[in-house]
Amino acid sequence: MSTPRHRAAPEHAHPDDVPVLTALAALADPVRLAIVRELAARPEWALACGSFDVPVGKAGLSHHLAVLRAAGLLEQRDEGPRRVNRLRRPEFDDRFPGLLELVLRTDS
Repeated sequence: MSTPRHRAAPEHAHPDDVPVLTALAALADPVRLAIVRELAARPEWALACGSFDVPVGKAGLSHHLAVLRAAGLLEQRDEGPRRVNRLRRPEFDDRFPGLLELVLRTDS
């Protein structure tokens, strides 16, 4: 009989602890920017990890999500077998006013 496997909860950086260069580097990547834009367009906790429309495999997506967590942009939680995501926009906007507004513009 096998024992159930539980994955570890992800670690999240709070935006207050993130240097501006870390935030800028996270947002400079086109895949991560696409993830942030998808999250900004959806209600909180609406997108599971496998739902993002990005041109990378599972391992690549996991890496990009980890970078966004480390930059204080992303929060994740487990809901049953799914890991769902939310953009930490209020917290990030408090730390870096106007930055997300600029990068989320469609003409940028």
